[in-house]
Amino acid sequence: MHRHEGSGSAATATQFPVRLRLLSGALLAAHLVLVGWLTLRPLDVPWAAAANLDFLEGIRADLAYGPLEAAQRIGEGVALLAPLGALLPLTGGRLTHSSLGAWSSLARTTAAAVLISLSIEMLQSAVPGRVVDVDSLLLNTLGVVLVHLAVLPALRARVRRSLRPQGSTPRITRVGLPPWAEVLSAVPREY
Repeated sequence: MHRHEGSGSAATATQFPVRLRLLSGALLAAHLVLVGWLTLRPLDVPWAAAANLDFLEGIRADLAYGPLEAAQRIGEGVALLAPLGALLPLTGGRLTHSSLGAWSSLARTTAAAVLISLSIEMLQSAVPGRVVDVDSLLLNTLGVVLVHLAVLPALRARVRRSLRPQGSTPRITRVGLPPWAEVLSAVPREY
């Protein structure tokens, strides 16, 4: 284990992602509790619609209510699990990966969103007044993917900037030159 002397910026840089992971883990737990409360509490209704197992049938029915009502119903489905698009990768602490890692992060987050949404739908089948709707699965997953694509690139860039060493250009200890000085001196200069 190396001990860092000096300003302590290296210790701060390594602690930032840990704090971010802890905060996002707490937010993730709070969000999942809220989602559970919203989706799994019994409804006191005189009747319940039949389960929707046909893809896009519920969205077509929502569109038949008019544009404002449809936007509200579809927006609720997209927004329900949308924060998971940012919270799941943050909790996993995988923000400093390359672009290939970004695609695998999207795949992992999407798979987790599908499983969480499917679990909610299956649990709703046992709750009075709630019915299974396959379109909810589609809308919830769409919301997670949209947030992941909109938020994570900016967060990755910010974390990379905070982890970058601060200060002057590193020097080769033995020689006292910047790392690219040899390459630049070999380029012929034209005057």
